[in-house]
Amino acid sequence: MILALAIAAFAFALAPPGALRPVWLVAMLAAGALAWVLLRPRDERRDDLLPALAVLLTSVGLISIARVDAALASRQLVWVAISLLLALGGGPMLRRYRVLARYKYVWILASIVLFVLVAAFGQEVNGAKLWIRIAGVQFEPIEAIKLFVVLFMAAYLAETADVIAAARPWSLRANAKYLGPLFIGWGTSVGILVLQRDVGMAALLLLTFAAMLYVATRRIDLIVGSVAVFAVAGWWAIHHYAYVALRIEAWRNPFADPYGSGYQSLQALFALASGGLFGAGYGLGKPTYIPAVATDYIYASFSEEFGALGGIAVCTLFFVLVLRSLWIARRQPDLYGRLLATGLAATLGFQVFIIIGGVLRLFPLTGITLPFFSYGGSSLVANYVLVALLWAISARPFALPARGR
Repeated sequence: MILALAIAAFAFALAPPGALRPVWLVAMLAAGALAWVLLRPRDERRDDLLPALAVLLTSVGLISIARVDAALASRQLVWVAISLLLALGGGPMLRRYRVLARYKYVWILASIVLFVLVAAFGQEVNGAKLWIRIAGVQFEPIEAIKLFVVLFMAAYLAETADVIAAARPWSLRANAKYLGPLFIGWGTSVGILVLQRDVGMAALLLLTFAAMLYVATRRIDLIVGSVAVFAVAGWWAIHHYAYVALRIEAWRNPFADPYGSGYQSLQALFALASGGLFGAGYGLGKPTYIPAVATDYIYASFSEEFGALGGIAVCTLFFVLVLRSLWIARRQPDLYGRLLATGLAATLGFQVFIIIGGVLRLFPLTGITLPFFSYGGSSLVANYVLVALLWAISARPFALPARGR
């Protein structure tokens, strides 16, 4: 964490003057980040690399946001403060994370309630209906839903994995009995796709669902069936929602409408190309030419000024974070701990893969934020809670030295 804060201090020194204000808040955030790891229980060892990577990625993301919009960077500082307070304050509760398994149906019920609230009262931005505004504050309930779905699935699969794994694919009665509650969670992802027109978040929930289901049961047929149904829902959405169809067309051929639907994608490609291998240099690029650069295209902005090597370095940090999370999952003695850590790691990893892949035009761009990096308070808070929970799961007692006779 000390190394992460040192790199963050160097990064903040590069930021435009006055872009990251107030200074006292920056100092308090550094103290809060250090306190996060220092205030852990003394009788435990934890993987302190997880919170350090989260803080490092957040710091680099902040100077990237400050480069394109100083006002957004100042707001993001406030969200960082809220995120750290939740990570610190929730530490004692997260230490007893196995208690969360008792409330598995509460998590899925809360997901459905949030989903209905967004459908009824949500605001539509750029074709997707994902935001709710209360007292002037706009937030995305889907960020909480993705965590609730993981909590539900980990608890349910921990109880029924053996039965589901043993059930034969053609036994409809056995599969329906134990898979029914699970497909409520999976149905949430399809519902988001069909009703809220957000392909990215729907794909994220589906991939997380598939990863956890495979780890618990090793049943390929369930994964193939889930993907097939999702593909049908996606095909339906493309042919019934102009917004989704426009995204697909802009991905297939952005040059067909360079000043309209393909403008964002093309400006991002030009930014990546102009950055080259080593980048134009911080403050020397033209990232503001890209619309929605602080949210959807922050990776393109960063890569323009820090080059392909800088972009690869950021991907490496995310890769290490996900790899350490999966390593934590593998070391858990109980199935619930393994599934919970696997689900959280999958959520984080697939989210990075979907948004960076979209920027690089591997597949259509979606409105998912790059964790810790993009501007967005709801996403930042949810991802800090995710890392804090993984950090708690990584706890193990100190090994006592063997006593001689």
